[in-house]
Order: sequence, then C-alpha cells, then structure tokens
Amino acid sequence: MANNAYIIQRNKKLGAQVVNMLNKRYFEAYYANNKKEALEKAIELLPTNGGSISWGGSMSIIEIGLLDHVLKNNYNVINRDKAATPEERNELLRKAMTCDTYLMGANALSENGELVNIDCMGNRTASLMFGPKNVIVIVGINKVVPTLDDAIKRARNVAAPTNMQRVAGNGIRQTPCFVIGSCSDCNSTDSICSHIAITRLCNPPKRIKVILTGETLGF
Repeated sequence: MANNAYIIQRNKKLGAQVVNMLNKRYFEAYYANNKKEALEKAIELLPTNGGSISWGGSMSIIEIGLLDHVLKNNYNVINRDKAATPEERNELLRKAMTCDTYLMGANALSENGELVNIDCMGNRTASLMFGPKNVIVIVGINKVVPTLDDAIKRARNVAAPTNMQRVAGNGIRQTPCFVIGSCSDCNSTDSICSHIAITRLCNPPKRIKVILTGETLGF
C-alpha cells in the first residue's frame, strides 16, 4: 500500500471523529475526501432561489474552486473586489453581513469541534457569528489540532504569520510576525490579529455548515 493511502485512511478516521463532534455542537458538518468532493458538497449547499452570496478572505474557498464557481455562474453575488473606492468596499463589506450565504475558511479547528478564526477588520468573524442566514466553512485537514489551546496557537503562530507574507505589500507594512514568522503579540497598527473568535456552538443549529476536507487547504 502506498504511503498516501495510509494518510487517506488516517484522515478519514480523524475526519469522522471531528465531524461527529461538530454535529454534537449543532453545526451541520460533512467530511469530503478531497477538493473535488468538497466543491460538490458546497455547491449543493448554495442557494438556488436567487439568494445573495458573499465571502470572506479565504485561500480554501479558492483552492477547491468554490469562488471560481460562484463568480462564473449566475449567482447573486456581493463582491467587495468590484469596489471602485475604499468607501464602496466598506459598504459592500457591510452589505455582505446580511447576505443569504456567506463563504469562508477557518484558521483552526479542534478535534472537539471548536472553530477558531483570527481577523483584522472583523468582517469575517462578525459574519460567522451573526448576520448571514447560512455560513459555509471550508476547512482542510491541516487545520485540525488536538485542543482549543492548540487551535488558538495555530491561528496566531501559523495562520496569521503566513497570511502576513501574503498580504504584505498591499498597503500593509511589516509586522513582527512578518519578520520572524511567529506571533509577537504586537500592538502594531498593521496587525491582522485584531479579533480572535472561538465558535464552540452553532446557534441557531445548522446555520453554520462545515465541510472538512481530507486534503491540505490554505494556511
């Protein structure tokens, strides 16, 4: 048996455990073996009655092809990247908080079914917590860690410093984590870690749909 077959088996078993814990916390959770299956499940969950769709910054929704699917098909999208001015962008971000379906990734997920997300402006974490009728969260198996403390550490020491490598140069200067690659608990005005959100229960039940994917996604 090839080495990757053992990895697939392990991921399935871990994925089943985490999905079970998510469902116990009132999320609507699914396990997908790969990006293709994750995309198919996400498309099933998209609105078919003209409901509006928006999204937060996420490499995961890009990597499975979900964002491309939404943009290339006849969906009613609220797209902040179409804004001509910073003021229009902020208005679209506000409008996205009342969309029908919001798409996003996650920075970490504990084996006990707790989502952890770290955010700069707070639009993504705010939309996760309240506003959109439904939220679809795409999570790679690489984001799963044993405990809630591990999830917070991952968000701060892996996800945030890696995202700083991605966004630095887009009007954002170098933070300490950009320079050294790990969190310095800084107070920089350029920090992308203004908000850390722990979602331990889904309320109302099944509003947040989590698709855990047995492949590496995002940071």
